Amino acid sequence: MAGRYRGPLHGIPYGVKDQMYTRGVRTTAASPILADFVPDRNAHVVDRLNEAGAILIGKQNLDEWGKGGTVRHWFGQPRNPWNPLHTPSGSSSGSGVATAAGLCSGSLGEDTGGSVRQPAASNGVVGLRPTFGRVSRHGAIMHGWNADTIGPLTRTVEDCALFLSAIAGVDPGDPLTSDRPVADYAEAMTGDLRGLRLAIVTELASDPSIHPEVSAAFDKAVVALRGLGADVDEVSLPLAEHSTTLVMLTSDADIAAVFLHQWLRDRWDDFDVGTRRRLAVGCLVPAVVYSRAMRARVLVRAQVLDRLGTYDALISPTNPMPPPRIDDGPGRIDASTNMGKLRRLCTYPFAVANTPTISVPSGFSEAGLPLALQIAGRPFAESTVFRIAHAYEQANRWHERHPDLEQTSRLLPENAEQFADTTDATRSAARRSNIRLTDDDVQRMATTVGLEIPEGDRDEVAVRLSALLDDMDRIERQLGPMLNAVDPVPPVYPREAF
Repeated sequence: MAGRYRGPLHGIPYGVKDQMYTRGVRTTAASPILADFVPDRNAHVVDRLNEAGAILIGKQNLDEWGKGGTVRHWFGQPRNPWNPLHTPSGSSSGSGVATAAGLCSGSLGEDTGGSVRQPAASNGVVGLRPTFGRVSRHGAIMHGWNADTIGPLTRTVEDCALFLSAIAGVDPGDPLTSDRPVADYAEAMTGDLRGLRLAIVTELASDPSIHPEVSAAFDKAVVALRGLGADVDEVSLPLAEHSTTLVMLTSDADIAAVFLHQWLRDRWDDFDVGTRRRLAVGCLVPAVVYSRAMRARVLVRAQVLDRLGTYDALISPTNPMPPPRIDDGPGRIDASTNMGKLRRLCTYPFAVANTPTISVPSGFSEAGLPLALQIAGRPFAESTVFRIAHAYEQANRWHERHPDLEQTSRLLPENAEQFADTTDATRSAARRSNIRLTDDDVQRMATTVGLEIPEGDRDEVAVRLSALLDDMDRIERQLGPMLNAVDPVPPVYPREAF
């Protein structure tokens, strides 16, 4: 190897979410449908890391197909390395677990609404969702064409910057990548935040449902950022609350359309119950609702970008609660519940805006579970995001704590390799009276797209779709005239006109 040093990632072990193609190695997307699929090429990001000298040592578990809310994990239940009775969050669950547990130096995950940042937060590591178009998606199994973004999870902010430097840049295989030069991200890490203006997003930091330990850790983080020289104000994003509904009416519909024509009609039982119900809802979103929701996304994005025109970054907690127990009911937290919306509240607005957003450890709960700070910057301002996150990390040193795997392994239940139980709450999430759609309504709608939904699944599909349509009615009442005045332009930053 003498004389052939390739840079700071040379010899560094890494893993990738099993959503990304790896030549000669199975790529399953955590689904039995792809249990024997072996690609003949790598994802672009895998090639880039290999060229940088990094060594791929494994594929990492995830929520099935990268969709959150999996109830039964076909390849084993992912568990939090700080306490295996608790969730590591998803969908890039294995990427967060492996990095936190020291099984690799860094990982690549994928983020549609929060699937890099939430596992990073729950496992006590750093996770970045880059600007849309900064990193190629070519060779990854992703169908949320205007939202899916590949990003690194690492133990430190500096490592995260090194990984991004390796994978960022234009790729002819992904026409939506930007040809903007890739910055020297490490150069920005000065430890000094003087001159930077930050803003707490009131709606994301002050919701009364946020766990008090999360709020306390966030308040301490704000004090620390001010101590590092940053000016910290407060700002309102009143449209942020709509982000979860809008993503599920648009990106979920985009994704579901692909699965409907590939496997959902013929292999219903080969999908996890949580996955297939979420996909079924996406299949049934009316075209008019989809179009209006896309227009509403433009308004949410515009509001985020407007605030970022004044401030260098917006901050909030990453997750509104410490990682919950797995046996609290996997899959029962969905868009039709208040807790489901709260869980996604902090990460989804910046997914809609497609701005660079990082999660960095900010402490631990009394039970020893990780908490995290989220920092969102302007499009292609990853350097600023890294600067803030690195200064905070170095001043507080939470990254120096690692899980004691020998101790936590003693907490493993005897059936650790089995699937977590499906609770009654999971079997019929958010059951409520007077929903707008009946089971029969759902099947009539499904028939129009050639889908047969078994009786055991129709009730929850009805609940979820009814909740989303009710939410969209509220959005129409609030924003209706404004929706008529905007085009549903996707947030494709490489196209400068957008």
